Amino acid sequence: MADANRYEVTVSVQAHYVEEQSDPEESRFVFAYTVTIVNSGSVPAQLISRHWVIRDANDTAQEVRGLGVIGQQPLLKAGEKFEYTSGCALNTPVGTMRGSYQMVAEDGTSFEAEIPEFTLAMPRVLH
Repeated sequence: MADANRYEVTVSVQAHYVEEQSDPEESRFVFAYTVTIVNSGSVPAQLISRHWVIRDANDTAQEVRGLGVIGQQPLLKAGEKFEYTSGCALNTPVGTMRGSYQMVAEDGTSFEAEIPEFTLAMPRVLH
């Protein structure tokens, strides 16, 4: 039986509103987010693809799937971290994002790394 802790990746996200790229009068709200991915397991693993679910305040969802992140498929040894910044635009000043990364360990085992849901919010909209 495989030891589940061998295949573990921890994901954390910091998001912020990008005022200079946003245009509220045109219902365009741009957010940047920095993702930190840590291989908290004991086996080297490579990020192969991503799946995001992005929702705006109208509960309109868009799904994004693709290979890698920012054009890369990082291989993380145990304890290593990878950080990148990306962004998205919403039609509302508040929304959420969540998803997962599809990983493959050095021994060929595939597993998913959960991306916990986080909020995208224009400042002074949420109290």
